[in-house]
Amino acid sequence: MNLIVRGKNIPITDSLRDYVEKRIFKMERFLGEIEEAQATLSVEKDRHRVEVTIPLNGFLLRGEEETGDMYSSVDLVMDKLEKQVEKYKTKLIKKIKSRNLVEIVVSPVIQNEEEQSQIIRTKRFAIKPMTVEEAVMQMNLIGHSFFVFSNAESEEVNVVYRRKDGHYGLIEPEF
Repeated sequence: MNLIVRGKNIPITDSLRDYVEKRIFKMERFLGEIEEAQATLSVEKDRHRVEVTIPLNGFLLRGEEETGDMYSSVDLVMDKLEKQVEKYKTKLIKKIKSRNLVEIVVSPVIQNEEEQSQIIRTKRFAIKPMTVEEAVMQMNLIGHSFFVFSNAESEEVNVVYRRKDGHYGLIEPEF
């Protein structure tokens, strides 16, 4: 496994690195062999934040936690990731058994323009072709309210998003 442990405003001691490695290696009992994992540990005032990202066959498993102690933050984020894995493995098994597809509700997006809006962050990422169901699962795994992906069926860039009513929406381009 290629494990990258980084520190922001904190030196990564051998004991801290060993503890993070030990906890991430325990995830292999749920996921099989993990090829790569990234852990970012940061400290701001008395807040100890841990962010862990594990890419899995095109999906991203991600969690972050913040407490007053770095070791407890590591424990909480790993517990969170374990629950995510169990939840989505159960969903996959039910989906395979029932052969039902997720129903996607499509609705138009209305954008409100603000006079003082500014772009404060730009993010770049590789787009992998996937089905709508895989995109919804990936969106839930990383904990975001929307997800941009390349639709494997239409070969176009699409966006899935979580609606206020709990259902999902799909935005498809129209040329």
